[in-house]
Amino acid sequence: MATLPRHPNDDMAALRESLRGERAALEQDFLKHNNAARLLAAHTRLIDRYLRRIWRQLALPRHIALVAVGGYARCKLYPKSDIDLLILLDAGSEKLLAGHPPDEALQQKLHRLVGMLWDIGLEVGHSVRTVAQCLSESADVTVQTNLLEARLLCGSNPLFNELRNSVQQRLDLRAFYLAKLQEQQRRHARYAESDYNLEPNLKESPGGLRDLQTVTWIARAAGLGTHWSELAQIGLLTAAEARQVARHSALLATLRIRLHYLAKRHEDRLLFDFQTQLAEQMGIRASANRRASEYLMQRYYRTKLAVRQFNAIMLQNLHDYLFGETPVRRILNERFRIVGTLLDIRDEQLFERTPEAIFELFLLMEQHGELSDPSARALRALWRAQRRVDASFRRNQLNRAHFMEILRQPQGVLHALRRMNQYGILGRYLPAFGRIVGQMQHDLFHVYTVDEHILMVVRNLRRFAAPEHAQEIPLCSKLIGEFARPEVLYIAGLFHDIAKGRNGDHSQLGKKDARAFCVQHQLSGADTSLIVWLVEHHLTLSATAQKQDLSDPDVIAGFAGKIKNDRYLVALYLLTVADIRGTSPEIWNAWKAKLMEDLFWLTRRYLSDGKVSDQLGEIRRAAADALNLYALPPDAYRLLWAQLDDSYFMDHAPQEIAWHTRLLAFKVNAAAPIVKARLSRAGEGLQVMVYCPDQRGLFARICNFFARMNYTIAEAKIHTTRHGYALDSFQIREAAHGETAYRDIMTYIEFELAQQITQAKPIVLAGPGRVSRQLKHFPISTEVEIKPDNKGMYVLSLVAGDRPGLLARIALVLDRHNIRLHRAKINTLGSRAEDVFWISGAALAQPEQAKALHSALMGGC
Repeated sequence: MATLPRHPNDDMAALRESLRGERAALEQDFLKHNNAARLLAAHTRLIDRYLRRIWRQLALPRHIALVAVGGYARCKLYPKSDIDLLILLDAGSEKLLAGHPPDEALQQKLHRLVGMLWDIGLEVGHSVRTVAQCLSESADVTVQTNLLEARLLCGSNPLFNELRNSVQQRLDLRAFYLAKLQEQQRRHARYAESDYNLEPNLKESPGGLRDLQTVTWIARAAGLGTHWSELAQIGLLTAAEARQVARHSALLATLRIRLHYLAKRHEDRLLFDFQTQLAEQMGIRASANRRASEYLMQRYYRTKLAVRQFNAIMLQNLHDYLFGETPVRRILNERFRIVGTLLDIRDEQLFERTPEAIFELFLLMEQHGELSDPSARALRALWRAQRRVDASFRRNQLNRAHFMEILRQPQGVLHALRRMNQYGILGRYLPAFGRIVGQMQHDLFHVYTVDEHILMVVRNLRRFAAPEHAQEIPLCSKLIGEFARPEVLYIAGLFHDIAKGRNGDHSQLGKKDARAFCVQHQLSGADTSLIVWLVEHHLTLSATAQKQDLSDPDVIAGFAGKIKNDRYLVALYLLTVADIRGTSPEIWNAWKAKLMEDLFWLTRRYLSDGKVSDQLGEIRRAAADALNLYALPPDAYRLLWAQLDDSYFMDHAPQEIAWHTRLLAFKVNAAAPIVKARLSRAGEGLQVMVYCPDQRGLFARICNFFARMNYTIAEAKIHTTRHGYALDSFQIREAAHGETAYRDIMTYIEFELAQQITQAKPIVLAGPGRVSRQLKHFPISTEVEIKPDNKGMYVLSLVAGDRPGLLARIALVLDRHNIRLHRAKINTLGSRAEDVFWISGAALAQPEQAKALHSALMGGC
């Protein structure tokens, strides 16, 4: 019997299975040997083989060529990366590209080529061009870069050489350098957002693989080489530096390869979903107080710092090579000179011979505003001399004096500290700081590493003093302008979180480090005491303002009892605001600002007068002044204000009180619910007021309404009037953070929520909603505490991971246990909820019922 001929699809299926099997074998080999360079080269060779086989199988004309571009051309093809190809046609094929195919057979073969590549599982990105068209497209620096590193796979060698020679002849090295530099600057700006601090892009983020590639692209274009060892041979870097950067490159490549395999797709971001698995794969284990993923990310961030420093050094070296050395503008002293806008050293061995000059470099950068950066030679010398910042260096009184002088300069303090951190100097001079460099905080609201957060706090303190930012927080700008020796604040900022990640209370551990620093640097006893106190109490003001009743004189008196004098209060207020604003761009808002400022003024007057001042009276007067602008006389709202207790006035800004009063002055005893919405004065979102006779489950009903709309409640102020009405105010925003036309839904909220309150139907909770990926992978333990206050009520403090419908579930639990809600302070910190409720009910006084309530709250969160 004759054998049936094989169908072409059978060949494709066999090739597809063969390719899949060989790729799987490469993956297993990598997981066994953990050799990134070996995997990338082997994967490239594998794809080369399959492409050449199909090219030959289709018998494509000899006068065209198949060319590898991009990472594939560099023989660094990552497991799930696209395979970038150029199908290069000769000049006689131009009509084909213009839509007038001279050769129908060639056109069909090209379509079939691409189709077959996809059929067997090759994710190709391709272009079809002639040499002339390639040269025309090379005006784009990305295309030009791809063509410079192109590699012939099969086809016409003369045609490929024509392309390569033409690209090289048209290359303007200086213009190429400037274009790649500008490209990098744009990329750094694009990937500098906070999201990329938490989940950085291994390829594109500052300090990623692209920063290393930028150096090699320019070096290749200049004919200097493509490997670090080649650049070392011509003196652009030392052999030791070449080995060091190769290690950093290998770590980034290893992480990217593992990420591709874990994600099973082309994924270059270190997403929360994979951080823990990556850490486990690399043999990193959790400790008692830190996750394995946090150790992994610390390794990454330290590598990132080193790559950024190397990138800066090499780009400056390449600039000097391509443009020639800039003439010396000015000799500063026997150690330093100014070259162009750069601070240069006069002796490459300066820091080795005179380590004291290390801090002098940063001091000179502060004192000479015309300087943009240290020179490449100075940076390389700093890199090599890092080990000279040792115990002997730290004990040197001149170095200690220089460090204090850096902190006391009128300009450039933040830039100096950031440079010292980037170049590895700050962490070696302050070993406690060195331990937290690159340390991630998976606490659901810090979006920076600990070292970056600390420097953001110093940045905010400096920003308060800048006249151009005085409108941001006027009180802070005024206070810091009157604050003597502001370096005290910077030191407190440096040490306030320096003990994060250690076993124990970081405030208590940090104050010991701060005290040792102050003694070593010969600060006065008064300044030492203030710095140590600030580090110990840096969370006290925010905790009091956000979790306690500021209308309670005992709260103010208790807080004031911890404050030694006005200087202590001012320093703590400034540090607290700088700290909160340095956690995340989204944490600070107008409500937090009001709470902090209210507590500051109440405490300042208590310290001055020995009693709680008439803050309440001032708020009432300011609200009355605002109402006068609307021609609303006091008689018109006297009845309404008579129903409002002191806590209402203390919790609301005068303009909020005026808004409520204008809406309710003539409707004090309204039977129907009144719901009004307006654009938030605190930024994004809406402010919604609800006023109606109090009813069981009201808070749960309102919260559930917003949850069903997929809105998150950032703030809630719950008050019950003296005549039994609920007066509640909510700050809401869309959970998805989309481009919402808030004005379009204000009418809907006002009508629909009022209807639901009136109808009072049984509450059907909204679905649990989508939990944030960060909360999913780094869950927060729920904490519930219930304790009596001194006013006959109980205070419920709750910490939990924030999610849609959380407040509605809490409110329903309270309702089912017959607990009455009087007031609430809702505080959302990223994905972390820290809420306080003032409640009452017979169950709270019964141990068994109170225990059942506690369990229900734990289960409901």
